[in-house]
Amino acid sequence: MSLLSVWLALIASGASLEQDNGDSGNPQWGLGAMFYKRRCFKKVENVEDFSECMSVLDLPELALEGILGRLPPASLCQMAGVCQDLRKRCRSDHLWKSLFKEKWARIVGPSAFQEWQRQLILQAEQGAAVERPSRLWGWPLSCLWPFTWLNLQGPPSMVPPPDSLMAWYWALESGNFWFPAQVYNREQNGHVGFMLSCYDAELNYDRATDTFKARYPPHGPRTIVIEEGVRWERLRAPPLDTPAHDLHASDCLSELQTGDHVEVQWRRNKEFPYGWWYGVVGHSEACDGNSRHCRCLSLETIWLEFNQYTLGSRWRRAAINRKTHREEGNEAEGFYGGIRKLNTKDEINIWKRLWPTETLE
Repeated sequence: MSLLSVWLALIASGASLEQDNGDSGNPQWGLGAMFYKRRCFKKVENVEDFSECMSVLDLPELALEGILGRLPPASLCQMAGVCQDLRKRCRSDHLWKSLFKEKWARIVGPSAFQEWQRQLILQAEQGAAVERPSRLWGWPLSCLWPFTWLNLQGPPSMVPPPDSLMAWYWALESGNFWFPAQVYNREQNGHVGFMLSCYDAELNYDRATDTFKARYPPHGPRTIVIEEGVRWERLRAPPLDTPAHDLHASDCLSELQTGDHVEVQWRRNKEFPYGWWYGVVGHSEACDGNSRHCRCLSLETIWLEFNQYTLGSRWRRAAINRKTHREEGNEAEGFYGGIRKLNTKDEINIWKRLWPTETLE
C-alpha cells in the first residue's frame, strides 16, 4: 500500500505540472497521468480535479504508434503492464522488429533464429513451453523493480507469445540463450595463430558488461574453449549457411582477378573445422604487376596472398586451380577450401580494422 501511495502521488504531481506548463511544458511529467482514466481518481486534498484529463488511448492511432515506437525495450515492457489494450500494442512485432534490427541484426542471422525455434519446439514437447518465455518476460522488469514480490511468471496473459519478436529479443538480451555466430580473431587474449580469421562459435550475451562469451566447439585433441569479454566489433552473423566442417562450393573462381579481396576456408587438418581467412588475389610469379601487361585473369592458377605474414613465410602465398579447385593442401601447411569474394566496402573495412600491429612469421 505504501508503494501504491507513492505511485499515485507521482502521477498526481505529474498531471499538475503538465497543466501548469501547458503544451510547452516537459511532456515527461504529464505522460504518466494520461494513462489513467479520470474515473480512476477521487478528489483528495491538495490534488486538482482530473475531469479534463484524457487517456493516451484517446490519441490518434498514428500519434500513439509514434510514442510507442520511440520507447526503449525496457520501457515498452513497462507499458505492456498498464492495461490489456497497451499490452497487445506493446507486443507488436512491428515495434520489436525495429528494436531487434537496431541492436541484434548485424550479429544474429537466420541460423540463430532457427536454433531458437528448435528449442521452443523441444520445450513444447517436454511440456515446458510456457516456462521459458515467462522468465524472459519477467527479467527486464525485475531489473527495473528489484522487489522479491514482483513475479510476472504466473498468469499466462502476462507472458508474451513464445514465437513473438518480443520473446526472441529478450531471449538474446537476458543471456538465457546461446546462439550461433562467428568471431573474428578468436582467442585474441593469447593466440596470434588466429589473426585475421573468423570462426564459428556459440555466443552468450552478458548485459552487465555489454560483452559476450564465445564457446568454440572441440576439434582434434582440443576440448571446448570458452573466451570471455568478446566485444561487438569482433562478431558477425554467418554470411553463408555452410557448416564449419563442410566445404563451401566456390562460385566466384572464374571472375577472380588481381586485387580482389576474398575470404578463404582453411583448416589445420581434416579433424579441424574451417575458419574464414582474409586475403587478396595476387599476381603470378611471372607477372611484373603492370596492369597494362597483366594476363593473370586468363591463367588457370590463382595466387592467394595473406599479407599479414612476412615475405618468405610458408603462409604468405597459396596457389589454387581456377577450374578444378575443391580442397587443396597437406598436413604440413593445412588445407585451403572454398573461396568467397568480398563485394562490399564494409566487409573489407572490418578486416582492415583488425589488421595486426606486427607482421606475423
